[in-house]
Amino acid sequence: MDGLEAYALAREKHPDLIIMDINMPVCDGLEATRLIVGEWPQARILILTIHDEEEKLFEAIKAGACGYVVKNTNSTDFLKAVRGALVGEAPLPPKLASRLLEEFARLANRPEHSSPASSPDLTLREREILQLIAKGASDKEIACGLSLSLHTVKTHVRNILSKMHAANRRQAADLALREGWIKEKK
Repeated sequence: MDGLEAYALAREKHPDLIIMDINMPVCDGLEATRLIVGEWPQARILILTIHDEEEKLFEAIKAGACGYVVKNTNSTDFLKAVRGALVGEAPLPPKLASRLLEEFARLANRPEHSSPASSPDLTLREREILQLIAKGASDKEIACGLSLSLHTVKTHVRNILSKMHAANRRQAADLALREGWIKEKK
């Protein structure tokens, strides 16, 4: 299965929990997670991967994953993570949970002018795309309207979400409207 197939299946079935691998062909698990959560924000996605790197964990959280399990986890801990994810917990390997707390503390101690609430460093094109997202335009509609390829639009959207520390399109648009970084929807 590839990420686009996982996305299509999630749209069709709306499962209680999705266990998603990061490494998949065509569309990786992180992009599939972004797509699913962007369209269905209440989706619970548990990332199952060989990567025990903090960078992948942070990307998974930004994409909207509810937890992260490394493939070499024993079956007892894996089942505990699945059960936990189903009841709203955020299962994480202890080593990565510690790194996540360190990163959160580091971000919380940044000077005021660099907090996530300050205007993100978006390019003019990214702001234009964010404005269209806030109006409810799909990636395909944005691509057609701005004469861009769908791939280019998806790259801009991914960059916008990353710069804004947003889990999905709706969250990015709501934050941008609330903070006045883009104009009201019309």
